[in-house]
Amino acid sequence: MAMVPHVDTPYQVMTDRILSLLEQGTVPGHKPWHAEHGQPRNLFSQRPYHGVNLWLLGSMGYASPFWCTFNQVKAAGGRVRKGEHGTPVVFWRVYDGKENEEGTREKRFALQYFTVFNAEQLDGVALPAITPVVHTHTPIERCETLVAHMPQRPRIRHGGGRACYQPLADVVTMPAPHTFTSPERYYSTLFHELAHSTGHPSRLHRKTLTDLCPFGSTNYSKEELVAEMTAAFLCAHLDLKGELRHADYIANWISLLKEDSRAIFTAASLASKAADYLRSFSERTEEDDD
Repeated sequence: MAMVPHVDTPYQVMTDRILSLLEQGTVPGHKPWHAEHGQPRNLFSQRPYHGVNLWLLGSMGYASPFWCTFNQVKAAGGRVRKGEHGTPVVFWRVYDGKENEEGTREKRFALQYFTVFNAEQLDGVALPAITPVVHTHTPIERCETLVAHMPQRPRIRHGGGRACYQPLADVVTMPAPHTFTSPERYYSTLFHELAHSTGHPSRLHRKTLTDLCPFGSTNYSKEELVAEMTAAFLCAHLDLKGELRHADYIANWISLLKEDSRAIFTAASLASKAADYLRSFSERTEEDDD
């Protein structure tokens, strides 16, 4: 009987890469987002990456935010250095499906992946100048604006030595801001807890929060992953150097991802919705002010 060759799906390729980072002790979201350089984006089109791509590329440890494909480098007259390895990113390709009874064609989506290289892995390619973003004061106004304009924001209570969200009371508890070693760490922690609150029935009604999820359970791990990814997305969106708080959940995340290669994409989708919920109203307010 002939052996069927193993074909990696985009889900499995991305999950394997994230598992590799976790097992090596490199936690996606733990490394700085290189806020002074902005979020990861394509070197030639300048289009920013989103979702799980942003999360993964920001964890690779490169100072440059610029990424591109092998063919883009070649077309620009440059080259990838010998021995360098690329990083997979995913995208949805849209196809026209079969014609239905009404005579229209429904759109079909297929997840695909390709490999990109960071600018630091290249030779012979001109890089655009980067205008650094400098954080010189606290509180950070753009973070305060986002928090202040969160729709149906839960009560935020400061004091004590723990950060948590209490769903039944709909209250976020935070240590006093001056106890954090930096404003960035304060806001990334606050974003994590506010991300939990978006799952409340009065907001996005996320099952990973509303269903019973005792500490250490799969559901608990899923919700923590969603919250941490949401915080990472917001930190990247605001050009903020955020940190992963919950390193003690790494083992649970590894177990979760090994059980389900699609888990990271589900979490990324839920995190994107939570991040959009948290920031959408403040952005509309800024547009109105303009």
